[in-house]
Amino acid sequence: MFAIVDIETCGGKFIYPKGRIIEIAIIIHDGLTVVDKFSSLINPECFIAPFYTKISGITNEMVADAPKFYEVAKKIMEMTEGRVFVAHNASFDYNFIKEEFASLGAKFKRETLCTVKLSRKLMPGRLSYSLGNLCAGLNIHIENRHRAEGDALATAELLDLLLRLKSQHPQYKNMGAAEIMVRRIDKIKQYVLNKIPEECGVYYFLDKEGNIIYIGKSVNMYNRAISHFNSDDKKGKKMLNDLYNVDFVKTGSELIALLLESEEIKKHKPVYNRVRKSEEFTHAIDWFRDKDNIINFKIVTPEEAENTLLTFTTYSTARERLESWIDEHELCLRFCGLMEEGSVCFNHQIKKCNGICGGEEEVELYNKRANKILERYVFEHSNFVLLDKGRTAEERSVVLVENGKYSGYGYFDASDPVTSPADVKEMVKRSYGHPDSNDLIKSWLQQKGRMGKRLFPF
Repeated sequence: MFAIVDIETCGGKFIYPKGRIIEIAIIIHDGLTVVDKFSSLINPECFIAPFYTKISGITNEMVADAPKFYEVAKKIMEMTEGRVFVAHNASFDYNFIKEEFASLGAKFKRETLCTVKLSRKLMPGRLSYSLGNLCAGLNIHIENRHRAEGDALATAELLDLLLRLKSQHPQYKNMGAAEIMVRRIDKIKQYVLNKIPEECGVYYFLDKEGNIIYIGKSVNMYNRAISHFNSDDKKGKKMLNDLYNVDFVKTGSELIALLLESEEIKKHKPVYNRVRKSEEFTHAIDWFRDKDNIINFKIVTPEEAENTLLTFTTYSTARERLESWIDEHELCLRFCGLMEEGSVCFNHQIKKCNGICGGEEEVELYNKRANKILERYVFEHSNFVLLDKGRTAEERSVVLVENGKYSGYGYFDASDPVTSPADVKEMVKRSYGHPDSNDLIKSWLQQKGRMGKRLFPF
């Protein structure tokens, strides 16, 4: 059973909410003939520009008293339920309707069939596959072109013809209509989207042999998966050609998803991951106070660092970050480890250093500027836990930081109170703390409203 749909819009391209539906028609087809139909103008609750009135003939006055989308939504849902959603250029009509339902807080999910794609398969070699040109060449009359019911009825006649051609085609006669036009990538897309949930977590794309080729994370894995299939990136398209399966781990917590993704990428080194793949952190920016209580910064190896602020995979990227701090906070080259001890820095000579290196600036004033960096990158407490939502409403998650370093994560029943650090340590799955794990936690904490609500020192 097919639900043949056509819409008219006041937006030429699907970029919601710039375009809204102004008319809809649904023709129910049982595979042999039309058995039911519905059509209605729709008040888009926005202005219809003259350009779109010229296309469809639908004016602002015509839709002023028409029902709004939410008033016909139930009818649309009922007529399309359990039926294949058919349209000429189906993605256009389907996505508009899907987004209209999303604006109401409802999900609209139907199997689709595109008569453009089906026509290309069953009638190859035509110069144009637009509805108007196809119907003209096939002697299908369209009454009220660019009005929803007229175009839907013409699409129904076109579907009749295509089904007859399919039944006589030596290659396609035993295949379903939707199956004919589906490419391998479309089948994989549908398989992946049916499998992956609209939840927070880490997902794994697998090749034909089951090897992990990409690892990603998202607060909504389903939506993130869709973005891969909609991307025009050449490397992304190559990845989709190698994609055969998907696996995932629900985390509930966005922070745990960030930490797990980073750790898993380093462990498996997927061929299509570009970032966080390297385990070789060669340099770090360390900080300390000298005998005069002046805050110092210095580029060292991770092994030499005692109070790491940030880690880097090359010296040049560490140097670039340190130099940006020097410019932003008017720091002294000498106290950033870029000049010899006891010397007056070059920046003082060109008036970019206020003279701490020559005893011309008070330590308190210099430290006040340097401390802005520490406030951003240093944990306020050496030992603490971060509490966040879990994988279900009855669960909470916990991230443990000990001695200033990420130690692991875990979950607990929200109804079971955590009363001591020992309780936390028992429930945490210990993790190898890669140098950039702290960076991820610091960045996450800096986001508005998180520090005070979820961080508990012990």
